[in-house]
Amino acid sequence: MPQLGESIAEATIVQLLVQPGDDVGSDQDVIEVETNKATMNVTSPAAGKVGEFTVSLNESYAVGAVLGYLEVTEDEAEKRGLSSGAPATASAPESASGGNGTKSRHTPPAQVEPTVRGLPVPAHAAGASYMSPRMKARMAELGLHAADLSGIAGSGAAGRVTVDDFEHFIEGLEKKRLSQASTMRVAVADAMRRSWTRPLATVGLPARLDAVLEHRKTCDPKPGPALYALRALAVALAENSAPAGRLVGSKIVHPTSIDVGFAVEAEDGVLVPVIREADKKSLADLTQRYGELVDLARQRKLPADATGGSIATVTNFGTFGLLWATPIPLPEQTLVLGLGAGRKVPFWDEAKGQFVPVTEGNLTLSFDHRVLDGGAAGRLLSRIAQLMEKPAEL
Repeated sequence: MPQLGESIAEATIVQLLVQPGDDVGSDQDVIEVETNKATMNVTSPAAGKVGEFTVSLNESYAVGAVLGYLEVTEDEAEKRGLSSGAPATASAPESASGGNGTKSRHTPPAQVEPTVRGLPVPAHAAGASYMSPRMKARMAELGLHAADLSGIAGSGAAGRVTVDDFEHFIEGLEKKRLSQASTMRVAVADAMRRSWTRPLATVGLPARLDAVLEHRKTCDPKPGPALYALRALAVALAENSAPAGRLVGSKIVHPTSIDVGFAVEAEDGVLVPVIREADKKSLADLTQRYGELVDLARQRKLPADATGGSIATVTNFGTFGLLWATPIPLPEQTLVLGLGAGRKVPFWDEAKGQFVPVTEGNLTLSFDHRVLDGGAAGRLLSRIAQLMEKPAEL
């Protein structure tokens, strides 16, 4: 199993694209796998014949696990720099001999099972506020986190959750209807659990969208409202990137590039494609790339250079008809900008001395309160709203 991304430790086998006995070329796709970010293919390290696969469909395997074997010629192995003793060797099954003359082979690492979260718990319970080392070991054995057990009522001293409480809780789950969480859902749950360890806050204000809607009519292809918000956020952060810094210990880590992500709803979760250096590209230049990344995200085929490493995210919850929301920043980010649905509201026109109808949508900015205070967040959000009222300059 190759390293499929900087933060990816495992992948699930989805489909075998070739069969034992098939001839394959170097870099030919042989296995389709699914990570918590995308679906992608594993390629053959050399040309040869497929000996056998050592994996099962719908099982997860860690990076470095042996997925199968290839029969290759000595010349091909030498050309590819593959040695018979290396774990990555593309060799025939049982091709290496042990010292006693018997056949031996590299043993694959143990499989890694995906964890399940979102467990049903009683809403009235106080939760697992303290866990003993024995309790933590048992939870680690089952792949659970403290957040999964937040509803267990403890029977120990001062409401402490005992191992007996925990085992009773697990037994109770077996009597309920359970379904396997997808890798996407597990990844989203883990990210949100880590995000919520920080003090988060949200500010918001209504923004007029009439200029954006008029500007869209003159564009081909037409940028989506979220792209206007993304470009405005990038420009505002280019003027002052401090609000996007991250607090690590007693240091503020300032961003080196204005790389902004945007949320795309995918099957059973959300993916966040990233536009690099969004402050250095005009709205017109970003429109085509934005559309391409939306399509790739919905197919779960985002390229590696379009994932991770962003300093902020934009989410358009208005697509669901929502007027207001408090989205949560990703663990590695300080900011997330939200855009609500537009609607007609009365606006007092001083020149005309009367109310006129305008299209208005709510902008929200959720942030890590350790890095940013309400005043600084409000000024950043006001600047974003100002920029969106002049879309021709984006």
